[in-house]
Amino acid sequence: MSAAGVGSSPAMRTTPAQDDGYLGVDGIRVRYRDEGDRERPPVLLLHGIGRSLEDWEGLYGRLAPDHRVISVDLPGFGLSDRTAGRYSLESMARFVIAVLDTLGEHRPLHVVGNSLGGAIALKISALEPQRVRSLVLANSAGFGREVTLALRILAIRPVGRRLLKDKSRRTAYRTERALFYDKRFVTEERLDHAQQVGGNPVHDEVLLAVARHLGTFRGVRRRWRTELLRTVAAQHKPTLVVWGDEDRILPASHLEHARAVFPHAEFHLFEKTGHMPQIEREEEFDALVRRFIHGIEEQG
Repeated sequence: MSAAGVGSSPAMRTTPAQDDGYLGVDGIRVRYRDEGDRERPPVLLLHGIGRSLEDWEGLYGRLAPDHRVISVDLPGFGLSDRTAGRYSLESMARFVIAVLDTLGEHRPLHVVGNSLGGAIALKISALEPQRVRSLVLANSAGFGREVTLALRILAIRPVGRRLLKDKSRRTAYRTERALFYDKRFVTEERLDHAQQVGGNPVHDEVLLAVARHLGTFRGVRRRWRTELLRTVAAQHKPTLVVWGDEDRILPASHLEHARAVFPHAEFHLFEKTGHMPQIEREEEFDALVRRFIHGIEEQG
């Protein structure tokens, strides 16, 4: 199914919300957001590589009246510290689980992940199936080898390290521009925030480590994709997979592979939309997610 729709306002909030905070988890300082009624069903929001919890700005207020909404800056990204040791999908997934434990949230979650966040959502389900009630995968990593050249270059550590040294406004613009079909979403506020996130002292090393773990110059590694998808598909959990048809990071052709490996899932293709439908199609994305989650909760 597809829908063109009208884009949402490009604005974003750049100052911390009242419910933003920091936790000590496994000895590091991690930024998180926790909104809504703590007694309501929990929703977990996971951002993509090199990003932050601001990528879910439009969903917090809409989901919070009926849910506990938790998001986190993944370790080493956003404004969080990095973890010790090697980075992997498993280490990041287990870290998110540790955040949930620290917050006292042990119930099955509706997990919504974009890009890398989608792969981490799948990994959490693979590691601890009882903690995931449903999956919403937005332009998720894991469904194909093809990925933007910029991330493939980062897998070559010496070259990637040199490229990341450029912290100019111009470079921030190019990076943000690649994420959206509509350039109106590349606002001054988003550029400010991108430079703030890029200024995290551990950002570059973590970005290089994650890129190298997930792929090579040839693309996303097959082994982790195949094993992970097979494991989660066998769980037959309620799943919604959405994509933007103009995604320059992970092409929309990956949606067809998702249809093949998750025949039980629901699917939606947004027209004239890039890598972040939750921003470019905020109202439609929100309506899809709330309808999907409501349908699951009605079933008990």
